[in-house]
Amino acid sequence: MQPFELPDFYLPYPARLNPHVETAREHTRAWAHDMGILDPDLGIWDEDRLEAMDYGLLCAYTHPDAPAGELDLITDWYVWVFFFDDHFLEAFKRSGDLAGAKEYLDRLAAFMPVHPTGPAPEPENPVERGLADLWARTIPAMSADWRARFVESTRNLLDESLWELANINAGRVANPIEYIEMRRKVGGAPWSANLVEHAAGAEVPAAVAASRPMRVLRDTFADGVHLRNDLFSYEREVGDEGELSNGVLVFERFLGYDTQQAADAVNDLITSRLHQFENTALTELPALFEEHGLDLKSRIDVLAYVKGLQDWQSGGHEWHMRSSRYMNGASRTSPVAPALLGGPAGLGTSAARIRLAPGITGPGGIRSHLHVPLQKVGPVPLPEIYMPYPARMNPNLDSARRHAVEWAREMGMFEQLPGFPGLAIWTERKLDGYDFAICAGAINPDAPGPELDISTFWLTWGTYADDYFPVVFGPRRDMLGAKVFNERLSAFMPLDLSATPPPANPIERGLADLWFRTATPMSESARAEFRRAVEDMTESWLWELANHIQNRVPDPVDYIEMRRKTFGSDLTMSLSRLAHGRSVPPEVYNTRTMRGLDDSAADYACLVNDLCSYQKEIQFEGELHNCVLVVQDFLNCDLRQAVDIVNDLMTSRMRQFEHTVATEIPALFDDFDLDGEARETLNGYVAELQDWMAGVLLWHMKTRRYDESELRYPPATTRPLGAPAGLGTAAAHLGASAHRYLATGL
Repeated sequence: MQPFELPDFYLPYPARLNPHVETAREHTRAWAHDMGILDPDLGIWDEDRLEAMDYGLLCAYTHPDAPAGELDLITDWYVWVFFFDDHFLEAFKRSGDLAGAKEYLDRLAAFMPVHPTGPAPEPENPVERGLADLWARTIPAMSADWRARFVESTRNLLDESLWELANINAGRVANPIEYIEMRRKVGGAPWSANLVEHAAGAEVPAAVAASRPMRVLRDTFADGVHLRNDLFSYEREVGDEGELSNGVLVFERFLGYDTQQAADAVNDLITSRLHQFENTALTELPALFEEHGLDLKSRIDVLAYVKGLQDWQSGGHEWHMRSSRYMNGASRTSPVAPALLGGPAGLGTSAARIRLAPGITGPGGIRSHLHVPLQKVGPVPLPEIYMPYPARMNPNLDSARRHAVEWAREMGMFEQLPGFPGLAIWTERKLDGYDFAICAGAINPDAPGPELDISTFWLTWGTYADDYFPVVFGPRRDMLGAKVFNERLSAFMPLDLSATPPPANPIERGLADLWFRTATPMSESARAEFRRAVEDMTESWLWELANHIQNRVPDPVDYIEMRRKTFGSDLTMSLSRLAHGRSVPPEVYNTRTMRGLDDSAADYACLVNDLCSYQKEIQFEGELHNCVLVVQDFLNCDLRQAVDIVNDLMTSRMRQFEHTVATEIPALFDDFDLDGEARETLNGYVAELQDWMAGVLLWHMKTRRYDESELRYPPATTRPLGAPAGLGTAAAHLGASAHRYLATGL
């Protein structure tokens, strides 16, 4: 008996079948024999099992327009990757052999050279033999940029199997945020997206490959593919294999749902991610093309790639409904209707089938555009917030308070805005109530007075900028003006510390002042990374404005990932890494362990802000970017339930932080054979993050920024629209990092 009924899926694009399906089946059967994949001594697969799983059909559905030779190659890749997954299960997961798994995976990297300079090692098993053969057949047609991206996604697919194995050994089910991010890597859909480029002969131009729109298209595709697979594979993975990395199980454990409820929630998330895919393709790609000045061929290649991802999504679903590998229910498998094979397909054609798409009104669809702003919600009682680290206070607190008001006055933050008669963002009374020195003092409890001042100034600047941006550009939906404003900010962060243009507003004046205070001790390369991090943060405000223009409550996954940018998380992490550069190898910070540590800390602080700022943002500012609202929209639940879920999510991120510190950081020390100085530096970095989280929470408990009496006090101006205000910017991160930079001499 199946553990749940498969839900109704949102399927906006018809599946089509490649006419070369039979030749692909024949070819890959012979190839599997040649590579030793069907070796009976291994006991993994035999020919009957390979036939039943039918990877030729999978690739014929997911790449319906590929020529015969290309379809053969793609099918071989999928036979290889699924065999790897099953072989890894039998060889390492069932036994929990973590050391053997590491040694096994380390060897595979040698079979994927971006620039082959000599023969690869002699293959010792079918996985190595198949990878060597496929690599030689695949890379000649592609650029070095594509090869590097494909190597990265393949290594992620292979190496993150260790994450699954570690969780199995520990009996640990990931929290939803961690799971989604890690599932992308271990699940392999980004790898599949790379192969879409190869199959379509449409390589994504290097100039835009790392842009937000292309990243979101890849990630939404990946999430849709992986979560769909979780629904179909739940019975086999959880029931038979003892697997803990399955989205249905994650939702069961985190939300307390029964299996059917969890399956339905996973399907809702698939629907939301597909709507995010469509929204990105239709609203962000045109602007991307113009901003980068892409030529016609490059634009056609990107659109062909998008169409290929759509084909994969619908074709993958069709295969899951037919393959013996998964739970699907025999009654649900039926041939593709001939009419669908010739129906509308590709970018922008879902409208032709809008009445047939059951998910169009679901999460991420029409419902997410129907939020009524400025609803009265009243004060929100805070739940009990988990914080295992004590907050300490800097003794220079009072002087930092005085100096922050003086600095804000000097920068013009209490004046009427140029070009906006009668409009001022802040008053001195408001800034006194915000009391950013408390946050800076708890984040930097040991900083000398001048360094604490700069930390407080960064907090002040970041929050003022975050208040300013929606007031000036929100009511008029002025995206063009917002982009011009954002582009000007780079001129106030010169790498050579040369003169800046005359500032036109307090944000430019404050940024120029803080840039020279903070960047002067840095090397030029450090300044470049510092500036990039500031730019990433300010550009995220454009994403918020775009959602306001559409009156669109964000998709939950996109919200969490972009919230780190609006919060400035990447900025802080890059600054701290640069400060540690002398003693810690840079590659350490690119590991899953360190990124997971950073992201869990950032998410905790972001969610603290969302809980505390809900009334201010929803009732008084007409805000859309608050996790409580996002949860309400996604789960269609009431406010109390949403608050509890956000608090649970916040707690789970803190628990993950603690787990990483206790178990993964020591293992990282050993993996990189770090010396005593590097270990001491990283332990200090962990302590800095602990101070930072404790300081952010303390400030939220002390500030008057979110008090209803303060919100009702006659403001300097009416704020009909808003982006997340206060600590929901780079402010806290900037303040946490500035004092460390001043001491490095970089």
